[in-house]
Amino acid sequence: MTISFKEDILPVSELKKNMRRVLEQVRRTQRPVILTVNGKASSVLIDVDTYEKQMKALNLSGLLLEAEENVREGKIRPADAFLREFKRDQDL
Repeated sequence: MTISFKEDILPVSELKKNMRRVLEQVRRTQRPVILTVNGKASSVLIDVDTYEKQMKALNLSGLLLEAEENVREGKIRPADAFLREFKRDQDL
């Protein structure tokens, strides 16, 4: 996703004046809008689909970090042993 410096960086006063238009832009383009206060970046608006994707990616990243730590600490076991235990516990 590429940010358009011309369209996607707006003063917060623009949001106040044209909230529907700005929110529609965020939804339509699926690009974030960076809001500025006194010329400095203050907040970022993103559409809900993008937010949910980012949260899923963040959660997955956390799970992968935990798994990598388990491997480093030797907390592993052969896949066939895990599958046997899983099938037994699930009555498969």
